[in-house]
Amino acid sequence: MKHKGTISIETDRLILRKFTIDDAEVAFRNWTSDENVTEFLRWPVHASIDITKRVLDDWITGYERLDFYQWAIMLKEINEPIGTISVVDMDELTEKVHIGYCIGSQWWHCGFASEALSAIIPFFFEQVGVKRIESQHDPENPNSGAVMKKCGLVYEGTLRKADWNNTGIVDACMYSMLASDYFWE
Repeated sequence: MKHKGTISIETDRLILRKFTIDDAEVAFRNWTSDENVTEFLRWPVHASIDITKRVLDDWITGYERLDFYQWAIMLKEINEPIGTISVVDMDELTEKVHIGYCIGSQWWHCGFASEALSAIIPFFFEQVGVKRIESQHDPENPNSGAVMKKCGLVYEGTLRKADWNNTGIVDACMYSMLASDYFWE
């Protein structure tokens, strides 16, 4: 893979960009303190803005590495981040990235997660040279799977008791797109 780091990507309604420490208050208000957002995620709801600041500090430090991909999903209409999309796991040998995303619950069902995922797929295949993009969701969170399907990822199956989140040990519905799928289209 030819890593490029977290570059800015623009869509019709969104700007995907690096986080800054100035995003802490908005991130806390828009999603990190929202229990609806974190229900099916691995990190707990942030009890204070200080936690959000520490997380953002870690991400900002991560931007020094070209193999670190963590975008703020900024909604142009309000000029604020409403969520995040990132590489949560990577395998250099198989040239695979595993994508995770979350959006503040007040922006659910508006197509923003799909728009963000659709924007990073070409970046990873065309610029970074990945061979596989994958993502997964808890079966109790089918809307996340709908995002994956909408973006062209293919359902591969459900791994039994293969993951964990804030609800406990859970099944994992796995989706993927291969470079051969992408370039064939």
